Amino acid sequence: MHIGILTGGGDCPGLNAVIRAVTLALINECGARVTGIERGFLGLLTRSVRPLGLREVQGILAQGGTILGTHNRCDPFHYFGADGADCSAQALAYARELGLDGLVVIGGDGTMSIAHRFEPLGLPVVGVPKTIDNDLAHTDRTFGFDSAVAVVAEALDRLETTARSHGRVMIAETMGRYAGWIALEGGMAGGADMILLPELPFSVEAVARLCAEREAGDGCTLICIAEGARAAGHDLTVRATLADSPDPIRLGGVGQWLQQQLQPQLSSEVRTTLLGHVQRGGSPTPYDRVLATRFGYHAAQLVRRGEWGRMVTLRGEDCDSVPLSDVAGKSRNVPLDHPLLAVARGLGVSLGEARA
Repeated sequence: MHIGILTGGGDCPGLNAVIRAVTLALINECGARVTGIERGFLGLLTRSVRPLGLREVQGILAQGGTILGTHNRCDPFHYFGADGADCSAQALAYARELGLDGLVVIGGDGTMSIAHRFEPLGLPVVGVPKTIDNDLAHTDRTFGFDSAVAVVAEALDRLETTARSHGRVMIAETMGRYAGWIALEGGMAGGADMILLPELPFSVEAVARLCAEREAGDGCTLICIAEGARAAGHDLTVRATLADSPDPIRLGGVGQWLQQQLQPQLSSEVRTTLLGHVQRGGSPTPYDRVLATRFGYHAAQLVRRGEWGRMVTLRGEDCDSVPLSDVAGKSRNVPLDHPLLAVARGLGVSLGEARA
């Protein structure tokens, strides 16, 4: 058996742990030969591969990033943009030239959508869910999310002390695209006074009122806002548009926008911190190392049993799998009845909702 592995989309803590687990399990339990495809699906077009053996995956469990490299703008079906050429036949031909019996694809919703399209063309695929955003459908957790939440929580811890020292309003903007998972859990873990999510359009007036109340009290406010959050009646804040990307819209800047709305209404100084890619980098947390290892091992078992066209999932405490067709092109937002929202409201953490 000869199996390829690639990492697609954005980088994420825990990718190397998955590569390690898949490789070790396939070699130890199946006697398989494993090949790493470099820079995601781009490697199938540039013919960039490397062998993966026991030595190649030694010592990579705790490393951030991915030893194979990745790419978040190469879709072989639309090579660098919606109007790009369909190079899927070239990628498929190289996979056959390599003699691959199947491919383990580690990535988010875009990567899973591409993988799903290769299935009917004769390239068997198993998917492993990766995203710090935790927004993939049909899985309770994706590896990388816990590591991102830890970064946000630590940042809020640090921002709170300077906010208290100066009596400021401190805004921390997180990643997450159109889902508020990072801001919600990071904000709760970091003791934010206010958490603003894409799923709940906020009232600027409600935000300003809370800041003013705290200004008259202990004098500081800590706000955690997701990049996809928006005020009611306003559009998303877009920092860039990349025409040659499968996901052309790049969100960002809503924290700065909120600062501009708040400052004229408050005596306190308002400051914004854009956490950005520090949420993606660095070593994975122990939880993510274990989850990524479990996902990698379970992916190897799907390969071993010939259960292709499926993505590994976490349901409660158990690893399972679902058809790629159930995941491709879908996302998972924070439900409006999620227990953490009730916890936040019960503790007096504002979600930016206008008062009835």
